[in-house]
Amino acid sequence: MANHVEIGLNRTGIATSPRLAQEMVEGTREFPPMTNGDERTIGLRRGEYVRESEGLGSVPPPTSLKGMAKTALQGVLGQRPTLMLDKLSERLAFERTGVRLYEALISKLEAAGSFEGGPTREELVEMMQEEYAHYNLLTDVVAKMGGDPTVMTPSADLHATITRGVMEAIVDARTSLAQALEALLVAELADGDAWDSLIELVGEAGGEIELQLFESAAMEEAKHLERVRTWIAASQNRASGELSLGA
Repeated sequence: MANHVEIGLNRTGIATSPRLAQEMVEGTREFPPMTNGDERTIGLRRGEYVRESEGLGSVPPPTSLKGMAKTALQGVLGQRPTLMLDKLSERLAFERTGVRLYEALISKLEAAGSFEGGPTREELVEMMQEEYAHYNLLTDVVAKMGGDPTVMTPSADLHATITRGVMEAIVDARTSLAQALEALLVAELADGDAWDSLIELVGEAGGEIELQLFESAAMEEAKHLERVRTWIAASQNRASGELSLGA
């Protein structure tokens, strides 16, 4: 189950069959593209789409941000309430996805087993439950601040798109547990940086209670990252300190 790579009948490279590769190149001359233009045309068309786009959406106003409630909420949300709610929703959506990532990893481990130095089912369950606790924490905070925890804000939408490839790699039946952990590493690295940014925002706004809760969650996320790095190193017969990605 570790990252053991074998030599096999891999025909994806053209060096496997030079003669057929040459015929393929000749075929591109015989059957040119049916439309005019080159990569510059593609770039121009993408530019048109950008100019016509309305963006990833918007952040709705807090449900309680009316009348006298506006003054009270401003103290919790800081001077940038829209940004705060956007980033809170981003973390909320990401932690929800994190639960699903760990669920998929648990399924993979149950199907194929772990490897020496790799994760146990109990460890993955513990990390999944912590992700779920972070999701619940953020749901409560967003509701307390007058926001709607179910809203897909621009940042939440963006990060959902970013993590889509991570989920696809983990649920792919062809990937081993070790390979799935490499995909998880991408999510954990992004998660740690995003928590740091959110904590900085909350600190600027003066939300002391939220700051303490978020710092505790960030510490748990840091432990997740260290565990994943250690498991990946074990799958490659290395010490975890040798892992360069994100170090």
